[in-house]
Order: sequence, then structure tokens, then C-alpha cells
Amino acid sequence: MIFSLLKILFSVLFSAAVSSVIILVSPLDRTGRLFHALARFHARGILKACGVKLSVTGLEKVDFSRSHIYVSNHASFFDIPAVIAGIPDQIRIVYKKELEKIPIFGWGLKFGKTYISIDREKGQNAIQSLDMAAEKIRRGASVILFAEGTRTPDGRLQPFKRGAFNLALRAGIPVVPLTIKGSYGILPRHSMRIKPGTISLVLDEPIEPPNSNGKDVELMLRDKVHKIIQQHTQEP
Repeated sequence: MIFSLLKILFSVLFSAAVSSVIILVSPLDRTGRLFHALARFHARGILKACGVKLSVTGLEKVDFSRSHIYVSNHASFFDIPAVIAGIPDQIRIVYKKELEKIPIFGWGLKFGKTYISIDREKGQNAIQSLDMAAEKIRRGASVILFAEGTRTPDGRLQPFKRGAFNLALRAGIPVVPLTIKGSYGILPRHSMRIKPGTISLVLDEPIEPPNSNGKDVELMLRDKVHKIIQQHTQEP
């Protein structure tokens, strides 16, 4: 447990240091590329310090010259650094607005103006956040959304919400099913014990969004992606 606490302490101090740099350079970073480069540096540092290795398969299936919506399962705090470090794309994260209240780290998110905040308690604000995500995608970025809405409590895949698929239809860009395996065993929800291990990222073939819109189309796309990720999570 002592080693876990030391890892957490390092992660907090390292995050504060990188966030401070982001705050300082944010006025010069109009495209978000510098923010993302610092985020990747931060993610790799956190993973290395905590003894977490990465395995990525399926990169050859994705054309990184295009924008995508990555739809993933969510099992651990380590999912985000794994995705940022492991996928060579200009990925933007949609995060809970209340994170902006965290000193230094939250200020980096807020003033970096690269990732997208969402206020889940206010429906209209959530819709505006999706519109903002669609605009960033049109400017050449990709977005990742954890379709379960929160981390799994028991390591099993939970039902998907519609937001990611609504965004895909709004923006008219492909959805990449992304399966994250191994992160729950490293740091499950409600635990502070960090175990060394390997996180595997599995990317599938991008799914082009249908030309039609509507709830039924969203649900069809949602179910298709859920089935793909479910199959991978059940693999050894």
C-alpha cells in the first residue's frame, strides 16, 4: 500500500507540474496541438511511474489523417492516460465540468480550452457540449467518449448511453470501437491500490455513420459497437 501511495503522490505532483505549464502556454496554443503533446507526455510519465505497460493492436485499421469518434468501455482511472499515450491521434476528451474545480489540474483543463467539458446535471449544457465536440471534429480533431458514462463498478461491461452515437450522426464521421482491457485489475473503482500490469488497447475497423438520423439509427449504431467491445472483453 505504501508504494501505491507514493505512486499517487507522484501522479498528483507530476499532474500539477504539467498543468502549470499548460496554463502558461495556453495563450499561445490556438490549435490544441501543444496541449495534446503535453498531455501525451503527462500520460506516458504517469504510466511509467506506476509500472503500467501498454499493448496496442489494430492501429493499421485506422486512417489517422481523418477525424474519428473513439467509443470505448471505461474501467479505471488509467484508461485515459492509456488512450492518450497509445493512440497516435489528436484526441480530445469529454470530461465532467466539476473537474475544473480541482486546483491547478482543473485549471489546466479549463484554460487549456482543448478538451471539452460537459455538465451532466444540465441537459441543455450537455447538448452544447456535443455541439462543441462536433465543431472540434470538423476542425480536424478526434474525440473519445466512454459510452458507459462512468467507470464500471465490477469490471464487467455496462450498457451504453446514446451520447457518443448522437455525436457521430451530428458530425457525420466514423466511429472506432475501442476496447480497453486490463485496466480494471490495475486500479479498480473505489480502490487506491495500484498494481503493475499491462493495459491492452484493441481498435476495430471504423464504422461509417448511416446517412439517416434519429433515435432508431443511434440505437442501432450503439448496439453494434457494444457487441464488438463485449466480444473483446470476453476474450482471454
